[in-house]
Amino acid sequence: MDRLQTLEVFVAVAEEESFAAGARRLGLSAPSTTRGVNTLEARLGTPLFTRTTRRVRLTEVGHTYLEDARHILAQMQAADDAATGAATNPVGQLRITCPTEFGRIYVAPILTDFLDLFPAVSADVLMVDRVVNMVEEGFDLAVRIGDLPSSGLTAVRVGQVRRMVVAAPEYLACYGMPQTPADLPQHQILTAAPVSPTTEWRFGRELQDGVKIKPRLTLSSVAAAISVAQSGWGLCRVLSYQVAADLQSGALQAVLEEHEPAPLPIHLVHAEGRRAPAKIRAFIDMARDRLRAVPGLA
Repeated sequence: MDRLQTLEVFVAVAEEESFAAGARRLGLSAPSTTRGVNTLEARLGTPLFTRTTRRVRLTEVGHTYLEDARHILAQMQAADDAATGAATNPVGQLRITCPTEFGRIYVAPILTDFLDLFPAVSADVLMVDRVVNMVEEGFDLAVRIGDLPSSGLTAVRVGQVRRMVVAAPEYLACYGMPQTPADLPQHQILTAAPVSPTTEWRFGRELQDGVKIKPRLTLSSVAAAISVAQSGWGLCRVLSYQVAADLQSGALQAVLEEHEPAPLPIHLVHAEGRRAPAKIRAFIDMARDRLRAVPGLA
């Protein structure tokens, strides 16, 4: 087994957390996979995994080495792609991570059109309301909502969203319209944990005004929280794109608009820079144009 194949084996075992599963992924036998990792550890002079009867886990050195190994394999793949034409023709699997509702509303429709346009591309999308480490978890592209920390990632801004409080007209007719954030404690509040994970809502362009809230109902699903708000049960804080259709139809109404924080930017983020494969560049081009054309994201 050459050094490049040994790196592929190591990465597969690390990502699958199993020698057997890593072997199946690469089409190798379990003994050869184990020998490959043992050889690598012997050459490095340090263990990369801690092994139990049920699974294997990376050591601290293993975590660092995994990131380097992925980078080496990505560079090798980029070189192969350039030689075979994949650098200019979108091919291969595209792995994307994005917030759940943003993925449902926007990413999925764009992606299906993209796959129809490029039959040699397949896609794997993780829709989850947490910040995924793209490098460690092996994703090509991420949708990020919010200010970006300093990093070596490449970001393309595609729009912005507002943090807003909404309620059904029936609720406001019954309980009245809050005039300032200080009125919120007198209202029935429901929260969506991914959007409102704390019991303090902050308002103002610089988030200078904070209000302690006591939600009577907390849901882990944004879609469920919006549905409850539509029923007239209470006030809910959401991101504007999540309720754009409801605001347009009148099913929900914005509350405290003059007290809203500054909008949050939306970026498409990837780690490849100018050497990004064609599949990434082509998807970014399509998604950028489509998202920038959405009135609610401008």
